[in-house]
Amino acid sequence: MTPWLTALTLLMTLQNPDVAGDRIAGAPFATRSPVLGTRGMVCTSQPLAAQIGLDVLQAGGSAVDAAIATNAALGLMEPTSNGIGGDLFVLHWDNAARELTALNGSGRSPRGATLEQLQARLDELGETDIPLKGALPVTVPGAVDGWFTMHARHGKLPMERLLEPSIRAAREGFPVTQVIAAYWERAERSYPDFPEFARVFLPGGRAPREGELFRNPDLADTYEAVARGGRDAFYEGEIAERIAACVQAHGGWLEASDLASHRSEWVDPVSVPYRGYEVWELPPNGQGIAALQMLRLMEGWEPKAWDGLAWHRLVEAKKLVYEDRAAYYTDPDFAPPPLARLLSEEYADERRALVDDDRAADRYPAGDAAIEHGDTIYLVAADADGNVVSWIQSNYTGFGSGLVPEGLGFGLQNRGKLFHLDPGHANVYAPGKRPFHTIIPAMMTKDGLPVLAFGVMGGAMQPQGHVQIVSNIVDHGMNVQEAGDAPRWRHGGSSQPDGGTMTDGGTVHLESGVPEAIREALVSRGHDVQVHGGGYGGYQAIWIDDITDATADAGQGRVYRGASESRKDGAALGW
Repeated sequence: MTPWLTALTLLMTLQNPDVAGDRIAGAPFATRSPVLGTRGMVCTSQPLAAQIGLDVLQAGGSAVDAAIATNAALGLMEPTSNGIGGDLFVLHWDNAARELTALNGSGRSPRGATLEQLQARLDELGETDIPLKGALPVTVPGAVDGWFTMHARHGKLPMERLLEPSIRAAREGFPVTQVIAAYWERAERSYPDFPEFARVFLPGGRAPREGELFRNPDLADTYEAVARGGRDAFYEGEIAERIAACVQAHGGWLEASDLASHRSEWVDPVSVPYRGYEVWELPPNGQGIAALQMLRLMEGWEPKAWDGLAWHRLVEAKKLVYEDRAAYYTDPDFAPPPLARLLSEEYADERRALVDDDRAADRYPAGDAAIEHGDTIYLVAADADGNVVSWIQSNYTGFGSGLVPEGLGFGLQNRGKLFHLDPGHANVYAPGKRPFHTIIPAMMTKDGLPVLAFGVMGGAMQPQGHVQIVSNIVDHGMNVQEAGDAPRWRHGGSSQPDGGTMTDGGTVHLESGVPEAIREALVSRGHDVQVHGGGYGGYQAIWIDDITDATADAGQGRVYRGASESRKDGAALGW
């Protein structure tokens, strides 16, 4: 057992003597063992969606095929977080080419609306910021173009085969799972002014409860149109016109031409070294480099048991990096962030020197910390050829904007909420601009080959979650499932009701499984600490391993080790 596991087991045993010996792994927080397979693996936050992806692999599909099929199923089965009205980001390992590529599938703001027009509309509505709901936060949905862009390069089975299971489930119905049902029920009163939303997602005037069947024949029709007509069936013609008409009817500026001009973009993934590994993320307009910046800071501290000092340093690293996140992360077409500087060892050394090991800082120089929300799905898939895909997709918050185009069966995202209105800010609203994005897929490689594909959905929690997962595995020797089961921390900005700039050091939220000794150590350093029951993200992952065949004298076999978030409804399935 690693020193950290030994220490945590001891701490938790002191609090609860009955907990020490009830896990084979010796870790009292472990929920289950990893799922193992050699031919393929799919892990995501809804079990039926994972099964659909696994079926595609067993039918000869690639990892990308499985991801598309799984994503389509999640758009039906977990509409509380994602759907084809949202955006998409992907990291893909091509095993034959030995190449890691990245796709930015995020959409842009309407090209026909200026900052001045947006500000005037907000003034008319009495709003001081872009609202979460309605037409103003809607940006072009990029998911479907992302599907077809990935499929054109890495797909094997026809799109009709990939969407057919979700079309059938949308018509016949599927049972709603526990966590998704809870989030769905919360939305019952959140969208009172959107009758099409209520017609589609609140049948009988309420959300479906756990175990009840939900059907969405409108979405089945939309998926059928996309399966037959390709990406153009979504971005041109009737579907695009309905999307634009819906937004314009609610006072927005999105036009069919905005959808027709949308294209996903292949980008170069970025990485930093971490204790013998390389951790990979997408560059902005996403927040993936926040995780890399935090890891740069952490590598300058010796890995220790997860005591109070280690947790204090992690929180302070988060504070430092999120100042940069607020100041620099935006659409690089408008304001390229200084990536080389932000990810350099020299810059990490400078920033690390600001941390006081004995005292929490109220704040650090520059930037603000106002970007906090998010609801997302994450999935990861691997195939028999060794290809691996790390895939994330989102509406932004919950069901998104609340706008559901007539007869299409899906909601439109509200990602434009994350634009700033200050003309001097890097992420200020502009026509045809991609907003700051919270959703980030990740991979970790060693000696040029992938060993881990993972994600931790959940708004501003995502970089914090990525760092905790990497540290759990690399620094503390946990397996891929234990790394996600271990209790987490989450630092949030100011607790002011308006979510404004952090001036008071923010709040460190701890899961109930965190030992009391760590909580006390954080409090003694001046942190505002709360034990909080949610908001710690949703993790899925695949560890890629080569092991010797135990039944032969020689030979190697690829083994996939899948993990599924214990805080979600999901599943890891392999074969």
